[in-house]
Amino acid sequence: MAASSVTASTIPYPYPLATTTKSFHLNPLSCSFPRNPTPLPSLHLRVSASTPATSIQIEDSRVSGTPSKALPFRVGHGFDLHRLEPGYPLIIGGINIPHDRGCEAHSDGDVLLHCVVDAILGALGLPDIGQIFPDSDPKWKGCASSVFIHESVRLMHEAGYEIGNLDATLILQRPKLSPHKDTIKANLSALLGVDPSVVNIKAKTHEKVDSLGENRSIAAHTVVLLMRK
Repeated sequence: MAASSVTASTIPYPYPLATTTKSFHLNPLSCSFPRNPTPLPSLHLRVSASTPATSIQIEDSRVSGTPSKALPFRVGHGFDLHRLEPGYPLIIGGINIPHDRGCEAHSDGDVLLHCVVDAILGALGLPDIGQIFPDSDPKWKGCASSVFIHESVRLMHEAGYEIGNLDATLILQRPKLSPHKDTIKANLSALLGVDPSVVNIKAKTHEKVDSLGENRSIAAHTVVLLMRK
């Protein structure tokens, strides 16, 4: 990706928190996250991809609302679908998959990472990825989806949860993903900061039915179980 510098607008969350400023650096394959189980904040995101490790600065601001009930378990579901068009890379789970077409999208079009983010946000009772990182905002144009993953994991840890297990299903007619599933699983596990044993990746065709079966689109479903730490 080309280097870019981003300043994002406030993203409100219904969780009261005193104003603080936190900053941390994210590496697509190795990250450390805040593990203090505090209520989820309102966010200002400032992203800079001008260095090898993506940098995100988070600013919290006080908003009205009541924190969600501290449940021992939370379950979230994510879904995403993108058109496949010639001239685009096919990125799945942060891995570039050889193919004659790829996802037409505002960011890098990683259908798997997008639905994983939505699953985590859904389990936490937060807005979906389209509200937090809207495709109408030019600051996210061509953005690596690992940025979205790291932010959802940070929010999960701040809420006092960790991933119990994650199950994802990719739906596409071509290419066959069997040769790439282990690599995708390893990279997704590293991005999430979890052991690969708690991540499962499945792939199915769509039996040549509709846009998925005609190799005109790709979709993914993810279910995630979060557990109190």
